[in-house]
Amino acid sequence: MTFRQYKNNPLNQFPYVFFLGIGGIGMSALARWFRANGHQVSGYDKTETPLTRALAAEGIAIHYADAVANIPAEVREHRAQTLVVLTPAIPADSVEWTWLKAEGYDIRKRSQVLGVLTEGRYTIAVAGTHGKTTTSSMVAHLLHHAGLDAGAFLGGISVNLGSNLLLPATPEAPIVVEADEYDRSFLTLFPDVAIVTSTDADHLDIYGDQSALIESFRRFVAQIKPGGILLLNHTADASVAAAVPPGTRVIRYGLTPEQGPDLYAANITAEGHRFHFDLHRPESAVPGLELAVPGYHNVENMLAAAAVAQLQGVGEEALRAAVAAYRGVKRRFEFVVTTPENVYLDDYAHHPREIEAFLRSVRALYPTKRLRVIFQPHLFTRTRDFAAGFSKSLSIADEVFLLDIYPAREKPLPGVTAEMLLAEITAPTKAFVTKEQALAAAQTDPSFDVLATVGAGDIDTLVPQLKLILTERWK
Repeated sequence: MTFRQYKNNPLNQFPYVFFLGIGGIGMSALARWFRANGHQVSGYDKTETPLTRALAAEGIAIHYADAVANIPAEVREHRAQTLVVLTPAIPADSVEWTWLKAEGYDIRKRSQVLGVLTEGRYTIAVAGTHGKTTTSSMVAHLLHHAGLDAGAFLGGISVNLGSNLLLPATPEAPIVVEADEYDRSFLTLFPDVAIVTSTDADHLDIYGDQSALIESFRRFVAQIKPGGILLLNHTADASVAAAVPPGTRVIRYGLTPEQGPDLYAANITAEGHRFHFDLHRPESAVPGLELAVPGYHNVENMLAAAAVAQLQGVGEEALRAAVAAYRGVKRRFEFVVTTPENVYLDDYAHHPREIEAFLRSVRALYPTKRLRVIFQPHLFTRTRDFAAGFSKSLSIADEVFLLDIYPAREKPLPGVTAEMLLAEITAPTKAFVTKEQALAAAQTDPSFDVLATVGAGDIDTLVPQLKLILTERWK
């Protein structure tokens, strides 16, 4: 049974859906949703990637040159029957966007479409400047593994699900949504349950300062439905909790009783890549949980996800089995090559606090190994705003190779370059390199034992090549 068969959704009036920026992780989940529910889906993106190739293999027509002639004929011929979905990453001077606006198409942001799709549905929304993709994937996995009907729109490819989309079977199923604070997108959502993983400063190109960002989180939690629940990380600004509607239950969580007075872990032990811990809530405790995805930050993420699963009726034994079965998200602490002596990991971290959490966890796993990090900064504004933090967090490594800044939606800023981070990095070895130089060094330089590629741009295009190089070198 599809959404179109059991829900009177206003988006059903559009048999054609055209995506501007279809290769984005959030956009592609929506594209897959529309495709699965009988709409004819097509889209544009500037770059071909493994994700766009996967979408094309699923039957979605995609083009990569920004020209009106490349827009599918059915879209150009059926204006009133076409919905155009837009990502904020599309530049204002886009030829196709300009033409679609001039022709009077119904153009909506991805966040607006997500708001319509979740309207009237039980919604579990996961927000935060970092940690939201992993935590939302954990919630979706736990519910799905326990046999509960659920849907999910995720900001990453779940290893367990093999996708960034989980389709529900019934209209009563809860929907798990990654709630993005960028451009205040999450304000289109009205959740029954909300998780806020962090409110650290980010996206200052949009917000200006952290106080405006925190005010946006306050507005988000103020939209929790009557009688709803907020799970709030101990690092989040305390004023967020005060903004919830009357009658909302607030559950504060963290790794220790001091950090999470309502929800915390106990008896945490690490054995190789696995973490063992007990979950403690005011109502109950669940001992003997085993998480195969390393990192103390992932234990903390799992605390929130497991509590939500319990609130949805997942019992202790089913929860224990589901936590043990969780395998993470692509590009989140992903082990690419592993041998008895050497390891290559890949991670999406693009904020100083994320990088610090990732590298400290790598250090804890391999305290005696020499660690090389290849980092690609994401956005000129983020590099400018957090330069000192990037340099400090990257200094955890023994060797740091910096790639050019990935601009995404931005134009260059005078004086803002990846090289500006080098002076404050205290790692013994540091250099600005091209992708080709990074690959050549991986092939010829034996100085490192552990390699990590880090960043949210197109650094992932190096991963298959590095995998081939290091698999051969370390065999």
